[in-house]
Amino acid sequence: MPIRLVDTVKFALSLEKQRDYRNIVVVQVIIIVFGLTLTEFLLGGSRSDTAKAIITIFSAFGVTYAFLLWDLLKNFTKSKLLIRLYFVILIGITLMGALVEFPYYTILEVSNRQLFLFMIHGFLFPIEVTVIAFAIYDIFSGDFLTPDKLWGAACIFLMTGISFGSLYDLICIVRPGSLGKAIESGLPNYAECVTYSLSILGGTDGGYPDVSRLIRNISILESVWSNLFVVLIIGKLMGLPRPPRE
Repeated sequence: MPIRLVDTVKFALSLEKQRDYRNIVVVQVIIIVFGLTLTEFLLGGSRSDTAKAIITIFSAFGVTYAFLLWDLLKNFTKSKLLIRLYFVILIGITLMGALVEFPYYTILEVSNRQLFLFMIHGFLFPIEVTVIAFAIYDIFSGDFLTPDKLWGAACIFLMTGISFGSLYDLICIVRPGSLGKAIESGLPNYAECVTYSLSILGGTDGGYPDVSRLIRNISILESVWSNLFVVLIIGKLMGLPRPPRE
């Protein structure tokens, strides 16, 4: 393949990844801001009309975020099996949530709601971890500082907070009250777990003095990782030259 054609293909791929990273960052910011400012209305229960509206909107952004992750994953691997598997999983999670957890109606009744919630987050968390791993490899590879790497760094940082929130919620599903508060399972507890995760990511305690030892220890790992990532990403990206202009 001619050199100029190779450069054109790489440039097109860089633009596509930049767009995908940017879209995810925008949705991440919306989810985080939305969660930090409006989920207070969920702590009193999820049965009020206001709570139902918040859950519906939050869930819509959550589904959008999940499928943007899948779309981003397609930039990193040519494995059709992996791509199709994750797509089927995301479709399954979306359908299960719509049938069982949609706030305005319940089509399917489940006898063990905790197990149902555990399955949803148990499937979603590995997808987040996989995308993070691919994205880290992507932004640390290459010889030039390009916009997609900057958007990728922001995406990974925010995704770390959200994915650890999923992990904390999984722990709370297995051991209710592990966050130190009695919070309704589902979106109320998940939003609180993401809030706690972001407080760790931002270097504050967030007002959670009574978390379980397991969550406390995992949050230390999250804090160490986030600080290490910032150091590494600054050292890597600031040392890269900008691509030459023709």
